[in-house]
Amino acid sequence: MDKIKMTTPLVEMDGDEMTRILWKMIKDELLLPFIDLNTEYYDLGLEHRNATDDQVTVDSALATKKYGVAVKCATITPNAARVKEYDLKEMWKSPNGTIRAILDGTVFRAPIVVKGIEPNVKTWKKPITIARHAYGDVYKGTEMKIPGPGKVELVYTAEDGSETRELIHNFTGAGIVQGMHNLSDSISSFAHSCFKYALDTKQDLWFATKDTISKKYDHTFKDIFQDIYDADYKEAFEAAGIEYFYTLIDDAVARVMKSEGGYIWACKNYDGDVMSDMISSAFGSLAMMTSVLVSPDGYYEYEAAHGTVQRHYYKYLNGEETSTNSVATIFAWTGALRKRGELDGNAALAEFADKLEKATIDTIESGKMTRDLSLLTTLEDVTILNSEDFIKAIRETLEKSL
Repeated sequence: MDKIKMTTPLVEMDGDEMTRILWKMIKDELLLPFIDLNTEYYDLGLEHRNATDDQVTVDSALATKKYGVAVKCATITPNAARVKEYDLKEMWKSPNGTIRAILDGTVFRAPIVVKGIEPNVKTWKKPITIARHAYGDVYKGTEMKIPGPGKVELVYTAEDGSETRELIHNFTGAGIVQGMHNLSDSISSFAHSCFKYALDTKQDLWFATKDTISKKYDHTFKDIFQDIYDADYKEAFEAAGIEYFYTLIDDAVARVMKSEGGYIWACKNYDGDVMSDMISSAFGSLAMMTSVLVSPDGYYEYEAAHGTVQRHYYKYLNGEETSTNSVATIFAWTGALRKRGELDGNAALAEFADKLEKATIDTIESGKMTRDLSLLTTLEDVTILNSEDFIKAIRETLEKSL
């Protein structure tokens, strides 16, 4: 068959460690033989981020604004140990956080459901999508260690020089303090993205914070969501037969555990970070989770929801065999290719993405899978494949469908 042509590039953001190895395998086995792949490439590996003073991360986000669709490999967010290991100039910030701040988007994460891997929560019958606000809060926080007795205040200095002060705490001894912020415009973008995504996917939308305790910070989120819903989306939701409601985060957790799924759960930045891991693990694995950053301006950035699989990478470097699950990274590529096809009116590209996803799921449901899935599945007589052979098995399934 002739290779599928692409008219507009994807922004390709390469990454780190074992996922970088899988990235190349996926391209070589599942994409390049079938697609005349057109990407604008950015190396977000930690060494190159360090060499460019992290400018490459900013450039990749700006390119996403230019072309509209990006696909990203998992990347290292360095801690003190990584600074020493990679001899970094400084402890660079999370690439995901930088990209999210520039695109001002919302991260939607949903489990990839396959037969034979049953949710740990017996009531769950349908996927639960987490909508995570992608700006601010603790990810933009400023922290300070308090060495001894003293007063800590929040101080707002207006442009005219006037000050407003709020006491945080009168310390009588050592302690710690953190200041965090958010922006009304970003919260509004978050709300619009959630409401639009709910309408696009015909799913109910839940939103939860802790406004009974955080009467200004969290309550502002609640108010902005309600105002936008009432003004712009209420009639459309009613016409679509779907529901929006707000509840406290602890009540949402209780409802989620007793539900059958099939809705979008919108969370603030940290809540979404934690709850997406909970949802993915309860459905099976972080490696079986889609993740897409959706901007209200129409930009899309697809990625895997998990990390760089450091332990497997060290085994790989030592020449040992690994059995690393590549499904989430494959689905990052298919999500981006499908969206590129939709935006460009390229039906062949979108159809290929659908077929590759089906081939991936069919391969697992036929009993061929990586070691992590073999420990979860109820299927019998499974074949455990190494990292490369699993991808090759998917290619074999894909070629039959093509």
